[in-house]
Amino acid sequence: MFSLQTIFGKGDKFFSLLEQSAEAALLSTKALHALVAAPAKSGSLDEFKLARQRERDISQAISKELVETFVTALEREDIEALGSALYRIPKTVEKFADRYALALDKVQTIDFAPRARMLEEAASVVLEMVRLLRQGMKLEPMRALNEKLRAIESEADRLMLETYREVYAGKYDPLQMLIVRDFFEILEKAIDRCREAGVVTYQIVLKNS
Repeated sequence: MFSLQTIFGKGDKFFSLLEQSAEAALLSTKALHALVAAPAKSGSLDEFKLARQRERDISQAISKELVETFVTALEREDIEALGSALYRIPKTVEKFADRYALALDKVQTIDFAPRARMLEEAASVVLEMVRLLRQGMKLEPMRALNEKLRAIESEADRLMLETYREVYAGKYDPLQMLIVRDFFEILEKAIDRCREAGVVTYQIVLKNS
């Protein structure tokens, strides 16, 4: 097996850009967790807008470098796939934050914090996985992180079933029922986005190990 670090160097631009993208995704989930953990203290949505704009800028930078760079440390389709998967995380988070701000008076009694904490944990695992790419395609550490991410996704799916059970059991009034279902589905989708990014990262390592 050849060493990507040896051929392309530790400072490869694509590794750095992908890491920055994963960091932006994690920051957006941290902001969301803080938002729902203390809704009374929540301010503007600037953090989410900035995270999304940063993700856009990084995505554009990746596209530009792919056009201008002849040799890349990773296959071009892998770079594009991972960049796209990472881009979708803050996009979904911002969608939740926008709706949450609009419906704050109707959702303050609903505890989204545990699910938001799971999302933040998932994004943190994704960042670890992306950082590992720079370290020579180590399969075992990547496999362990992939299993951790899959466990988070499985727990999120289980909690979503509990949410549906509560909704259909009449725990909420009709309007709140729609809101609760919509918000928890967005959070679940955001965790799914993290899982998708993790799968792409894991597959890159499998291909190169």
